[in-house]
Amino acid sequence: MRALLVSCALALAACQQQDAASTATAADADAYALAPSNLPAFFDCLRERGQTVVAAHRGGPEPGFAENAIPTFENTLRQAPAMLEVDVRETRDGVLVLLHDEELDRTTTGEGLLSEATLAEVQALSLQDEAARTLDARVPTLREALDWAEGRAVLELDVKRGVAFEDVVEEVRAASAEHQVIFITYSVPAAIRVHRLAPAMMISASVNSESDIAELERARVDLTRILAWTGINEPNSALNTALAERGVEVLFGTLGGSDSWDDRFASSGDDQYAAFAETGLQLIATSRAAAAARDLDAADGAEGHGVMQCVGAE
Repeated sequence: MRALLVSCALALAACQQQDAASTATAADADAYALAPSNLPAFFDCLRERGQTVVAAHRGGPEPGFAENAIPTFENTLRQAPAMLEVDVRETRDGVLVLLHDEELDRTTTGEGLLSEATLAEVQALSLQDEAARTLDARVPTLREALDWAEGRAVLELDVKRGVAFEDVVEEVRAASAEHQVIFITYSVPAAIRVHRLAPAMMISASVNSESDIAELERARVDLTRILAWTGINEPNSALNTALAERGVEVLFGTLGGSDSWDDRFASSGDDQYAAFAETGLQLIATSRAAAAARDLDAADGAEGHGVMQCVGAE
């Protein structure tokens, strides 16, 4: 009986959160809209002012809000100015959608491989939160997310294996959204390839040393379009400083497995996002976007969230 009561209480809490989200006004949903019209200038401004923005991993899921879902994006932007990292996969009938896993089982009411399901079959399912509670939310298409993000948010696109870069670039262009996305790549050759496909698009490129930047330069990649992803282990002040001297902004992730920095900060009650930012970071990818933004805001000395002062940079 006690287990049943606990289960009911958790279900009621999730429903209450969903009700609160559904009744929020449009102004609430856009409370921290972060949509720079000029992304290279925005990141230059962050670097020059010593400011750091956060990116909400998988859009910022929490109890009552699913991964990669538009209601979740809205909930994140009610709490903090954040970019939204999302995962791009493809259905059997060739439609790009937002889903992290190859399989439907963990995050939806369906089962089996996404690649074996049509869009209609996928959108007939409901999304679930991390506790497997069924929500009033559906798997969005990439185009739906891009249209929603216009004037609200920047989407970091994590293109999953099996999805062609060309198809994602085509969809972004069809939505006239090149100015509001960051294309995530995991190697220098992949970054070069994406840059050749879409020279105007911002790209997150894995950078382990200055030689990686030199390789990008040799390939005639415009470094004003590059954000250097430097991993999740330890911030590297020396590398960050060297990159800044070349006008390249730096990303770092506090997310990861069970022993991530996010987990350590949450367990200890001692958030160190601002301390990490001081090593020369312009973007921190995190599973605790609201907490990270609060810690950064408390330390930056600006009125309100300092990153908002760079939104209009040209």
